[in-house]
Order: sequence, then C-alpha cells, then structure tokens
Amino acid sequence: MTTTPPAGPTLFGIDVIMAASVLSAIATFAVLVAIYAAATARDPMAKRVKALNERREQLKAGIVASTSKRRRNITNRNEVADKVRSLLASFKMLQDEQVVAAQKKLMQAGIRSKDMAFVVIFARFVLPVVLGGFAVVAVYYLDWLEGYGDFQKYGAVVGSFGLAYKAPDLYLKNRIQKRSDAIRKGLPDALDLLVICAEAGLTVDASFGRVARELGKAYPELGDEFALTSIELGFLTDRRQAFENFANRIDLEAVRGVVATMIQTEKYGTPLASALRVLSAEFRNERMMRAEEKAARLPAIMTVPLILFILPVLFIVILGPAACSINDALLS
Repeated sequence: MTTTPPAGPTLFGIDVIMAASVLSAIATFAVLVAIYAAATARDPMAKRVKALNERREQLKAGIVASTSKRRRNITNRNEVADKVRSLLASFKMLQDEQVVAAQKKLMQAGIRSKDMAFVVIFARFVLPVVLGGFAVVAVYYLDWLEGYGDFQKYGAVVGSFGLAYKAPDLYLKNRIQKRSDAIRKGLPDALDLLVICAEAGLTVDASFGRVARELGKAYPELGDEFALTSIELGFLTDRRQAFENFANRIDLEAVRGVVATMIQTEKYGTPLASALRVLSAEFRNERMMRAEEKAARLPAIMTVPLILFILPVLFIVILGPAACSINDALLS
C-alpha cells in the first residue's frame, strides 16, 4: 500500500514552499542582472552627445541640403520600422492619431527615434497574442493551476491578456514619470543659471547651451533637453517652434510655464531675467512644499511596518524571558 507524501503548507490556497522557491529564483536573477549592469556600465554622456550631434546634423541637412537630399533624409528610415509599419498597415491598424500619441510618449520618455512608435504599436498587437496564448496553453492544456476553480483560471487568462496589452504603455509611463521627476528636481537650479546668463548678456540659445554644460552631470536628463533646445534655437527658422518642442518633450506643467515665459519675452521684449527669477522662486518653494508633504506623511506610512514587524519583535524581546521564567516555575 503506497501512501501519498504530505502536502506542504499553504496560504490562501498557494503552496508556500513553491512560492518561496519562485521568489528566491526571481531575487537571484535580479541580483545577477544588477551585478551584470554594474560590471558593464557605460558612460551615459557618450550616448547623449552622439544623439545631440545626430540632431544637429539633421537640422543642418534640412537647411543647407538640396531638395533631393532633403527628401532622401526624410525617407531614410529604419528597415525594421519599415517592415513593422507595412505589417501594421496591412492589418489596417495604423492610425495617424495613434502614431502621433506614441511618438509624443517616446519623446517624453527620452527615446528620440520616432520610428519606435511603430514598434510600440506592434507590441500592443503581438504581446497579447503571445503571452495570452501562452497563458491559455499553460492554464487549460498544461494544467498549471490544478486545484483552482474555473473562475480563477479564467481570471488568470484574462489578466494575462490585459497585462500584455498594457505592458508597453506601462513601461513608457514609468520611464516618463522617472524622467519628469529627475527634470523637476533640477529645474529651479537651471532657471537660476539662466537668470545669471541673461544678466551677463548672453543670448537665449547661448544661455541654454551654457546651462546644459553646467548641469549635464548633476541633472543629465535636463542637460540633454537644454542642449537639444540650444541646437534647435540655432538652426530652426522659427524660434517659437524650438520652445514648443522643448515643452512637448517634457511632461511637466512647470516646463510649459517656462516655455510660455520664454515665448512672451521673445515676442514682446519683456525682461527675461526678472520673469525667470520669479519662476525659479516659485518652483523652489513648490519643491520645498513637496518635501514637507512627504515628511508629514511619514508617520502614517510607518504605522503599518511598526505594527507588523517592530512591535511583535519588541514584545518577544521584552516578554520572552518573563514567559520562559513563568514556564520553568510552573513545570518545576
């Protein structure tokens, strides 16, 4: 007579040992990825300088090139993006509004290539098919969720489809949020430097270039945007377009306020230094208020870890010896 081995401990119907093994494997993989990323770290400034030089050459080619060369520069696209675009067009999935929205999100995420918009749209189409099909096979054919009900299996499959469809947007949203936060931190310092450059008599494009050089290492994202705006101010015929491009590449209301101020000074000739000084003070006060708000929320946030992790250990340390003494006295 054979006996089945005892089942492991479960929590909410999930095998604790299996879950711990999966989490340990994920943690080990994350540590290996972190070690690899630290060992193969490259200079980020080289990539940014290369991208800025490419943008400068594009603007220069658009001004001095002949009509045939300009047309060739416009139609010179990535072959992979061309194949993806033709495939999406064959499925009638390519809409101008969708492409423009994807390109704007890519710019705000710091990805300069507009052809990547077709890759994002293609990923929304392919990932649900691949990951959703894998979830269907794993759940209903390989029976990975054995012991779960039909509703739970159906929820897992539907969740896989939804997560796969939203994965590109979530990735871009995360990158945009991180980049916007990094730019927001350095914006008051950048405005202070712009005020100094304006009072020293530098032009707007020279001021932007100087600020980009000074803040490139402390705030690389902001320095990159200022350098690109400086290049566009020097090459574009419409300076307003350069400022509007600067506002479109950053998803921040504060940057749009700065751009409106710059456009106003360019149009009406109002003093630039005084307007930027007021904006810098406002942004600095706003940054201080956000820090104070986070500090005020800290006691409420620490309540749950305090109750779950600190107080039980404290009770064990304080009451443990007394409980052991009482137990020894009762047994003796």
